[in-house]
Amino acid sequence: MLRTLHISNYALIDTVDIEFCDGFNIITGETGAGKSIMLGALSLILGGRADLKAVRDSGRKSVIEATFEVSGYPKLKEYCLSNDIEWDDSSCILRREIAPAGRSRAFINDSPVTLDLLSHVAMQLVDIHSQHQNQLLTSSEFQLQILDTLASNADQLKDYGKKYAHYRAALKRYNDTVKQMNANRDDEDFTRFQLEQLDAMKLQAGEQEQLEHDRDILSNMTEIKATLNGALDSLYNGQNNVLSLLGETEEYCEALSQVLDDSDNVLERIKSARIELQDIAETLSAYDNDLSADPDELEAVEDRLNNIYSLQQKHHVDSVEKLIELRESFRERLDALENSSFTLEELEKEVRRTKAVAKGAALELSKRRSEAAAQFEQLLRETAMPLGMKNLQTKVKITQTPMTPQGIDNVEFLFAFNKNQPLLPVGGTASGGEISRLMLSIKSIIASKMQLPSIIFDEVDTGVSGDVANRMGQMMLDISSNIQVMAITHLPQVAAKGAAHYKVYKEDDEHSTHTYIRRLTDNERIDELAVMLSGSKVDEAARANARSLLKHQSK
Repeated sequence: MLRTLHISNYALIDTVDIEFCDGFNIITGETGAGKSIMLGALSLILGGRADLKAVRDSGRKSVIEATFEVSGYPKLKEYCLSNDIEWDDSSCILRREIAPAGRSRAFINDSPVTLDLLSHVAMQLVDIHSQHQNQLLTSSEFQLQILDTLASNADQLKDYGKKYAHYRAALKRYNDTVKQMNANRDDEDFTRFQLEQLDAMKLQAGEQEQLEHDRDILSNMTEIKATLNGALDSLYNGQNNVLSLLGETEEYCEALSQVLDDSDNVLERIKSARIELQDIAETLSAYDNDLSADPDELEAVEDRLNNIYSLQQKHHVDSVEKLIELRESFRERLDALENSSFTLEELEKEVRRTKAVAKGAALELSKRRSEAAAQFEQLLRETAMPLGMKNLQTKVKITQTPMTPQGIDNVEFLFAFNKNQPLLPVGGTASGGEISRLMLSIKSIIASKMQLPSIIFDEVDTGVSGDVANRMGQMMLDISSNIQVMAITHLPQVAAKGAAHYKVYKEDDEHSTHTYIRRLTDNERIDELAVMLSGSKVDEAARANARSLLKHQSK
């Protein structure tokens, strides 16, 4: 249930903190007092669009926070935990903040969440039923939802949804494969030509880099040879080369052996250096001997690279490795064509299998809906007739359709409100007041099935009076035995039935108008009902009528 509601800096509200009760809560107030402002604030918790104009003071943010008691709602807990939302088994706090610049933020249990997540959680906590929502009754989807709620189809819908998704995935794989194979078949000759061209190249991973390296060496052979000869001359071929000078140094140091400190190992270090340099010279000499300025070899390397570059340009790739990947994809494409009959046969079998499984689940759903439809027709007549619709006739028409995410049923509610009137869709036969009473009746029927802590009725009793108003109030009171009900009303017959009574009112100061809400004391409640009954100033006679109404309702 909705335990507390905090609203600050929103429209005409500076700050409001209100605690609601179990059962039936009544909210009253004069027209224009700000009841719609409260609903607008709650709609933000449900994911409604944030309007910057609603921020009262542009210097600070607007905050709407609702605390719900959530013990005993395992599906909501499962949903929150599966979406990494922190969970408290006793309460759930939803908060929406609107910054002066217009940026909106959403929180669940003080953790930031997306607006979509906030909306999904909020819709499992509270249902705001307004006159605008009455238009849902003309929607086939909403009518289907009513039957599913009455039939307790949540688990069956979840199971069917999985099976239908498997079928759609199998069908997509089949269609995509057919489409791809048709495209491959159209291009088969060209694909085979491209594969033969790539196969003829016998491409090897890494060869492009090696060929480019070899080309650089072969095309600069003269310069490389000259550089090598210079290095060899410096080491041992030329006059005063390093090795001959190092040999002389060794002889000098041998002559100084009695002078040099043995611990320095100078002579040994010179010998070691001369041996290392000799080895380097031999390595360079061998490399020099291996290099040859062979123009045929350079031409062969250039030809190979040009062929590779040409293929890369043709296929819009930049490496041999990608050409190899392309070559294997061509091969796989041709292999798939050769095995296409078998592949399509297997995919088609999977489509038929998953479709049959989904269809079985859909038929079970349809059966449950048909049973719920018969039950709904009777219950709706019994529930709505006392609300001034004694001639009501209703029929739930179910026709089968191709499979959709919701099943194979198209639902249409048909009504007649007068004798000898044909059954027609509700949009073409019902007045606004009749639709309101139908929707209240429907909510009364499915209240026990709704896994929902709270429901708010926003002036659903508009346009009725007398005994019908009394019966509508009793219906909302009956609903409150299963879930928390809040009713915004102008009717004293309804208001007198509440367990708690709240008043929305406006006050002016020197600068602006402010909206407030507070719970009425017993005496204040009598005064409020007296005003609602008399429509004028409160006198003792009006109070006596209010006391009588309250006393009558408490029986």
